[in-house]
Amino acid sequence: MNSSNEIVLALNTGSTSTKVALFGGEKEFCAESIQHTVNELAQFRNLWDQLDFRLNAIRGWISKSGRRPAAVASVGGLLKPLDGGVYIVNDRMIADARSGVRGQHASNLGCSIAFELAKSYECRSFVVDPVSVDEFEPLARYSGHPEIERNSLSHALNIHSVARRAARESGTELINSRFVVAHLGGGISVAAVKGGRIIDVNDASSDGPFSPERTGGLPLQQFISLCFSHTFNESEMKSLVMGRGGLVAYLGTNSASDVESRIRNGDNKSREVYEAMAYQIAKEIGAMSTVLNGKVNAIILTGGLANSSMLLGWLRDRVGAIAPVIVYPGEDEMRSLAMGALRVLRGEEQAKEY
Repeated sequence: MNSSNEIVLALNTGSTSTKVALFGGEKEFCAESIQHTVNELAQFRNLWDQLDFRLNAIRGWISKSGRRPAAVASVGGLLKPLDGGVYIVNDRMIADARSGVRGQHASNLGCSIAFELAKSYECRSFVVDPVSVDEFEPLARYSGHPEIERNSLSHALNIHSVARRAARESGTELINSRFVVAHLGGGISVAAVKGGRIIDVNDASSDGPFSPERTGGLPLQQFISLCFSHTFNESEMKSLVMGRGGLVAYLGTNSASDVESRIRNGDNKSREVYEAMAYQIAKEIGAMSTVLNGKVNAIILTGGLANSSMLLGWLRDRVGAIAPVIVYPGEDEMRSLAMGALRVLRGEEQAKEY
């Protein structure tokens, strides 16, 4: 396959930005985070009214690059539960994203934008490892009550990507690999990954460790009492759990670097809260190691917080005895999207139908 047939446009639609990058094979040509101001977005009544606005912004950016993509790869939104992999964008996917089958989020726009761009450039459009990837084994679905089933919503794109990388770099066949992967960001996903499949993971929006802005799992009886205390309405309770929890609730900031600066200046409260977050992450890693029967090739720490040497030090102290610790800082989403499309273009992976 020649290089012109390996040009991939990767895109990631966020609430106030659209990230775009062009890759030629493994090489990134150019990238930008197109920012959308509050005033620009205020003119639209709802999320889907933004579609043409974002499309035009991307088309303008591509035209300046002088390159024509052979495929468009988008981050996936809140779609129906899926196996991991690369999916061809089709009408069913777009309909589910539009209807908000699992909720509305800016990432839902991605598949439709990719589809429209692919029509313009007469190429293929894909979604790679959306957050709705669900590879749970049966025991993982039990919550403790039949009215509530545990579902898989995670940072699947990065979790799958770093598992592939760790297997490749260690000379292990992915199908034989057993990793615990901790994606450490604004939300935290700690996953048991067996044979490249996420067989269990905490729901980063409401379970597991607390994070910079999320509470993680809470003591249930106290939480129920708070729900019926008439102190907060339903919307405020959801915000308390996801957005105003974690470091934000305890310390008034979601910035790890800010917290570390306070610690270096002698703030003992900040140190205790930050170390408590590490303690909870380590507990979740330990729990996920039992899902793999204690047979773990490596523990992989990734995401933005994996840049924190202070946090990594505490985690290594607590989980280093379980398995070797590998650190892949950041999440490199754009490259992961491009590499997913590239595997299909090269015939290394079969694209799936939604």
